[in-house]
Amino acid sequence: MNGAGQNGIIRIFHVTKSYGSKHALVDLTLDIQKNEFVFITGPSGAGKTTLLKLLYIGETISEGQILIDGMNLVRIPRNRTALLRRKFGIIFQDYKLIPKKNVFENVALVLEAAGMKTRLLQKKVKSVLRTVGMEDRSLAYPPGLSGGEQQRIAVARAVVGDPLILLADEPTGSLDAESAEIVLDLIKRFHGRGGTVLIATHDKELIRKAGGRVIHLNRGCLIRDETK
Repeated sequence: MNGAGQNGIIRIFHVTKSYGSKHALVDLTLDIQKNEFVFITGPSGAGKTTLLKLLYIGETISEGQILIDGMNLVRIPRNRTALLRRKFGIIFQDYKLIPKKNVFENVALVLEAAGMKTRLLQKKVKSVLRTVGMEDRSLAYPPGLSGGEQQRIAVARAVVGDPLILLADEPTGSLDAESAEIVLDLIKRFHGRGGTVLIATHDKELIRKAGGRVIHLNRGCLIRDETK
């Protein structure tokens, strides 16, 4: 198994996810190592988004087990779910920014939830906004930003808490080519600092540009696992 190892930061053992009689994932086994850059690809309905949701407990596992940095998701107590989720930064295709909060406030939410002191919080948010080229829009509100700008803010929000793992669900799916290039570059910077990246996408051009490991799903099953 490509990427297999006893020290995988993400270890997936015979996982099935069912919705009634329909199987979204079927007997999936994978190991993903720390600092890997991994694409999850396949047609619509292949199980890409479902897999990401299982990792951050956005959905529950029907069968099998998942270990995240040694934490078994099947056995994790409810009161430790928030701790588990802090290991992740998540980028959604539709951004999921809060329209009535400005750019600074949207990014700061992650650090506020972690209880960070105000002075350090402000320093970190300003730094990450500078990194994504949006420092001058910190007081703007999401509805007044372009799609590319909103996704750059979503990337900033995902990485500001220094997560171990970045999950991205079709992060360039609704962006023009220039904006998609910027977002991919920001994700690669996170990876370059030692982070682990999983991107769910059907965008072959994105995969071609980035390279890395590519896991192909179809109808919930693993059909190919290769390195570009």
